[in-house]
Amino acid sequence: MMSEVQVHTVARQMLEQHGFGAIAKAAEQAQACEGRGEADEAREWRHIVDAMKVMRGPHQS
Repeated sequence: MMSEVQVHTVARQMLEQHGFGAIAKAAEQAQACEGRGEADEAREWRHIVDAMKVMRGPHQS
């Protein structure tokens, strides 16, 4: 399981690399993990999605 620091590091790196499209990419990863029965990994990807949503701030749609 990733630590909070790791989650936020991955989230920041993904945002820097992919912009706000990174949120969709991480959500797709979560779905793919669920499809393979990897519940823990899916949960981590969803945590990353949540961290990116916080990072983008309340003024972004």
